[in-house]
Amino acid sequence: MENMLLWLIFFTSGWTLIDGSEMEQDFMWHLRKIPRVVSERTFYLSSPTFEADARMVVNRVCGIECQKELPAPGLSELEDSLSYETVFENGTRTLTRVKVQGLVLEPTQNSTPKEAAVRRKRQVYGTDSRFSILDKRFLTNFPFNTAVKLSTGCSGILISPNHVLTAAHCVHDGKDYVKGSKKLRVGLLKMRKKGGGKKRRGSKRSKREAEASDQREGTKVSLQERPTRRGRVELGRGQRVAEGKPSFQWTRVKNTYIPKGWTRGAGGDAALDYDYALLELKRAHKKKYMELGVSPAIKKMPGGMIHFSGFDNDRADQLVYRFCSVSDESSDLLYQYCDAESGSTGSGIYLRLKEPDKKHWKRKIIAVYSGHQWVDVHGVQKDYNVAVRITPLKYAQICLWIHGNDANCAYG
Repeated sequence: MENMLLWLIFFTSGWTLIDGSEMEQDFMWHLRKIPRVVSERTFYLSSPTFEADARMVVNRVCGIECQKELPAPGLSELEDSLSYETVFENGTRTLTRVKVQGLVLEPTQNSTPKEAAVRRKRQVYGTDSRFSILDKRFLTNFPFNTAVKLSTGCSGILISPNHVLTAAHCVHDGKDYVKGSKKLRVGLLKMRKKGGGKKRRGSKRSKREAEASDQREGTKVSLQERPTRRGRVELGRGQRVAEGKPSFQWTRVKNTYIPKGWTRGAGGDAALDYDYALLELKRAHKKKYMELGVSPAIKKMPGGMIHFSGFDNDRADQLVYRFCSVSDESSDLLYQYCDAESGSTGSGIYLRLKEPDKKHWKRKIIAVYSGHQWVDVHGVQKDYNVAVRITPLKYAQICLWIHGNDANCAYG
C-alpha cells in the first residue's frame, strides 16, 4: 500500500478528490516579472573565525503569528536584509550592498484563517510517514539525484551545474560561521557496487549468471512493488531492484553566499525569513538539477502538499523522501507537517505543476526546509516545522548569486 501511494504521488498529474469526485485543477507555474536585485558596492570584512557550533543561536524567532502583527518592511530594510556576505575558499569575506528596483510593495500576506494546532516539540509526529529511497534506479535519477549532503551534517539541493541551495544555519549560526564551513564539502550520491571493484566497460554477464547472482543476493522482486521494513520502500515494477550501498562523491565549495538578514551578528538576531544560503561548487557536476521557482499560495499547491528529500540522521546515508500538507503561510514562511529528523534541514522543498503551455509538468524548488523551530506566538514559544519560501525578491537574489548579474532573472 505504501508503494502504491508513493507511485501515485510521483506520477499523478494534479488531480484532487473533492466530495468524492475527481476534478482537474489549474495548478500551473505562472511566470511573473521579478524585481531586480542589483549589486551596488562590495566591501572586504575581517575573516570569520569558523568557531560556531552547527546549530542556530536565535533567541526569538518571529513566526507567522508574530509577522501578522508587524508592518510590512520598507524598501531600505529589504535592501539591508538582501545585502549579502560572500565567504571564499581561502577564508576571506566580503559584504555586498544591493539595490532593489521594480518592486511594488504589498501588504504582508496572511492567509489560512484556520489557526495551526498547538504541538509538542517532536520531530516525528504520530506514524512515521517517511520513505527511504533504496532502489538505485530511483536514487540516482531525477528528482532524487538532486539531493546532496553537506559535510556540516545538513542536506541541500542542486539548482545549477555549479550551485547548491541549503539553509543558512547549516553554515552560519546567526552569529558566526560554523566549524567545518571553512573547508565545506558537498556530497553527491553515487552507488557503490557490491564487492567493491569497478565493472569493466563493455563487459556482459549472461542472463543465467545474472539471475543466479540475483537469487543469491535476494534482489529478485515480484511484479508488484515490494514493501520492506516499516517506513522503508524499495520501488520495483516487474524488475529486479538494483541494490548497492550508497556513497558520496565529495566536492569542495568554492564560495558561500548568505543574506545579511541572517548574518546580523551581534547587531541583532538572525531573521528566520532569511535562513537560506547558496554554495558554489569548485567543480561542476553532470547531474540533472532542479530549477528554482517562486512559491505559490497554498491554494495553488496540488492538495496543499509539498515534497522534499534529505539525509535524516536516524537513517545513516539513506535518502529519505516525504510529502505532507502545509498548515499555514505568511509572505516568507510555511508551517507544515512533514516528519523529519536532524540532517534533513537545508533540503529543497518542491512542487510539480504544469508548464504555461499546459502540456508538460515540471518540478521546481519553492522553499528551503529550515527545521523544527521555536517561534513566538503571542508571546508564547511554540514548536513548528518551518520552511522559508522563495519569494520574488529571494528568487532575484539567488538568481544574482548564480549568474553574477540580473540579466537572466527577469521572470520566475
